[in-house]
Amino acid sequence: MPAGLLQSKATCSGVKRPALSVIVPVRDGEHFLPQSLTALRSSDLPSGDWELIVVDDSSRDQSAEVATRYADTVIRLVNGPAGPAFARNRGAEVARGNVIAFVDADVCIHSDALRLMTETLEREADVSAVFGAYDPAPAAGGLISQYRNLLHRYVHQRDAGDAVTFWAGCGAVRADVFVRCGGFDEAPSIVAVEDIELGYRMSARGHRIVLRPEIQGKHLKRWTLRSMILTDFRYRGIPWMRLLMSQKRRPPVTLSIRVSEQVCTVLVAVACLALVLWLWTGAEVWLTVAAAATVATLAINAPLLAWLARQRSWGFALCAVPLRLLYYALNTVSVCLALLPFGFGRQQTLSRLQEPGFERRL
Repeated sequence: MPAGLLQSKATCSGVKRPALSVIVPVRDGEHFLPQSLTALRSSDLPSGDWELIVVDDSSRDQSAEVATRYADTVIRLVNGPAGPAFARNRGAEVARGNVIAFVDADVCIHSDALRLMTETLEREADVSAVFGAYDPAPAAGGLISQYRNLLHRYVHQRDAGDAVTFWAGCGAVRADVFVRCGGFDEAPSIVAVEDIELGYRMSARGHRIVLRPEIQGKHLKRWTLRSMILTDFRYRGIPWMRLLMSQKRRPPVTLSIRVSEQVCTVLVAVACLALVLWLWTGAEVWLTVAAAATVATLAINAPLLAWLARQRSWGFALCAVPLRLLYYALNTVSVCLALLPFGFGRQQTLSRLQEPGFERRL
């Protein structure tokens, strides 16, 4: 084992080599780990066909002890938090399956999820990786938690099919492809987008990735306005923009960076600038420009708002409008700061990993 690791091996069911290895990274997750691991153990895939590996990223609680009640293998990282990419790679090093599935510690996958992953890879020989989506019934209540999880569901459902990225919250990859591609990049500069980066790398090497939204998991995370802003700005917007800038060939625009999303970001930037000019000059033309840009943004988002209304209500959809506009405003700031040759996103450190409940948040 690599330096700084301690491994605790639980009794594996059966002696045959499993076809699938499931890796769950966790840090300070004792409060939700019993739910997510129970959901995994409730899989309709026969227990002898897969193994469960939990990697404890130097938790300050009893996560490792909780994991030993469910997992075949528990790996304890003891040199301080190293991040989800590092943890997943350490789990992959001991995985015995021909397919490696990654599941976030705060995701309760549906009972058929593992089976659907393996069936996809067995049925479609040209597919190297597959990932799913959150279900439409997130565990946490409240506007922000419901909106964030439903938004994820909507985007993954809308863009189902071939993808150029990967999602480690609920996804699987052929083990030999994972190894040949070098696993997750452990660089601190891409913490929080390491699965996206892996997807870009696999796609660039000609490996086919598919998004199958019928592979589902329930997200247990409770979102707040603060965590939403930090995620969209510091943990996602800037690193993802840096990642796109680092690509020799620009990846196709899908999911959250499709053309319509870029247009909305520009429109909200125009609206914000027009509001500033209106306040500065008092000229009503700028207020008109701001209003027009906002209306255009909402028009582009009409399918999402209608879907949210069907899932919840029109009142819920209308309450989500300010959150959607805030998202685009944060995108604008992220792009501007990512373009700077210093600070914000370029000089990243592991200090963010010390924050409680960081592990997987997207």
